[in-house]
Amino acid sequence: MRKIWALTGQDRLEFLQSLVTNDVMPLRQDGLVWTGLLTPQGKYLADFFVLRQGEDLMIDIAEGIAEATQRRLSMYRLRADVQITDAGISVTRGLGPAPEGAFADPRHPALGWRLYGAPRPEEPVDWDALRVEHLVPETGIELTPDTFILEAGFERLHGVDFRKGCYVGQEVTARMQHKTELRKGLVRVAVHGPAEAGTPITSGERAAGTLFTRSGDTAIAYLRFDRLEDLHAGEAILNTLP
Repeated sequence: MRKIWALTGQDRLEFLQSLVTNDVMPLRQDGLVWTGLLTPQGKYLADFFVLRQGEDLMIDIAEGIAEATQRRLSMYRLRADVQITDAGISVTRGLGPAPEGAFADPRHPALGWRLYGAPRPEEPVDWDALRVEHLVPETGIELTPDTFILEAGFERLHGVDFRKGCYVGQEVTARMQHKTELRKGLVRVAVHGPAEAGTPITSGERAAGTLFTRSGDTAIAYLRFDRLEDLHAGEAILNTLP
């Protein structure tokens, strides 16, 4: 389930620009951006889409983190002329030819389009299978408060801009991108045997990571890159995939 907020007020774009990981200033015109909100220590707090449709600016966020994220944004508002209210609309997702007014999902072309407005029926789509195939993390599953966004693939999925200037958590994120080699991250794995999301992964007898979204015999795993051999999740044997 998703929650759609309307952002109003003269300072709304500049307000978001100072807080989130991606550049939202192109949304002076119609468009859709995926971005994140971080702690000052660079850890994940939320991810959401920011939409510009005519004069309307909106945030499309998972319902489970919507209330807490609204409180966090309101904490940063101070004297900015910004109001965050319920937009009273829904989002419809789909694949194939996009209906008029729809926006391509900015994370990956395989994720189709998003249409905002009155509720519409959706064709059945196995979104988890698409996410696993293209290594796209999901709010509350792969994306949790322990996450560093570069380990979750935000750069590959167009969720962070390193040229936009300051935002909350920017210093840590930039340092990880420019000065360190990532030691952990999301990896596609083949799964041979029973294993549910949340199962710890071992490499030999050493802790190596966690299994997350599974679709058939493939899954998204969070792994240490120096422990990619002899992987097990409970009784299941894992092999990394390209």
